[in-house]
Amino acid sequence: MSLWQALAYFFREALVSLGRSWKVSSVAILTIAVSLFVGGVLLLLSTNLATVVGQWRSQAKVLVYLTPEVSQDFLDGLRKQIEAEPWVTECQYVAPEDARERFRQSFPSLSGMVEDWQEEPLPASFEISLDPTELTATALEEWLSRLREEPQVEMVDDDRDWLSQLSAIVALIKGIGITLGAVLLGAAIFTIASVIRLTAYLYQDEITIMRVVGATEFFIRGPFYVEGFLQGLIGGSLALAGLHLGHAVLLARTEASIWGGVLLESFLSPQHQLALIVVGGLSGLGGAILSLRRETLVPAAEGT
Repeated sequence: MSLWQALAYFFREALVSLGRSWKVSSVAILTIAVSLFVGGVLLLLSTNLATVVGQWRSQAKVLVYLTPEVSQDFLDGLRKQIEAEPWVTECQYVAPEDARERFRQSFPSLSGMVEDWQEEPLPASFEISLDPTELTATALEEWLSRLREEPQVEMVDDDRDWLSQLSAIVALIKGIGITLGAVLLGAAIFTIASVIRLTAYLYQDEITIMRVVGATEFFIRGPFYVEGFLQGLIGGSLALAGLHLGHAVLLARTEASIWGGVLLESFLSPQHQLALIVVGGLSGLGGAILSLRRETLVPAAEGT
């Protein structure tokens, strides 16, 4: 018998076994589907959040807020000082009236808060864009400290501060996803191993006959390996289908929400989707291999 004929036999027997023991097989399939679904959810969230953080980081600015009594001479001098730095790509002055108009456009429901003020409620500022390749963390801190010491500078805000905190949250989500996914995947592998071991006991008489006629270990164990592999593939496919459905439903319901759009902006890449199914299949195969020790396939009378 050729290798392809043997593989066809393995798949045929595995499908028959899945049909016969569909109840216990369903437990193994659902266990691995749930574990991969949870891991996929955390992967989806962390991937989208990391993408958005990367976009925000590339657009991050340093905001220099000025005191109300700032003079024109100080404005001109500070602008020249800022633009002289090699890492500054753009320095834009935002007048108080421009800041008020931006506030109205960004928060129309709160625009009434700045309508009746006799004085401008928002300060003048400089918006500074930086080239991160020209700037080290130490140089940035020293430069920001010098700006904060300027007499007519009220506050200096660096977008990178909260973006760094957000990056730490992304790393935490990834860590939780890896840990939780590994634990659940371990439980799924154990469940598949138990199901395969039970199936092997049910086929003990057939296995004995196959040994008598000279069947090899590979030929005997092959259908069980394929059965575990198929259980994992089905579980991974179910997890991916659940992720697709959940993503579509949540995206439709939260499309008007800023954070909903951020966390669900895009689905998993084709590589991640394929990896999810492959991990399911390999987990099922691993569970089958772990379950089929030599003594598992040997009748009790032969093993004594």
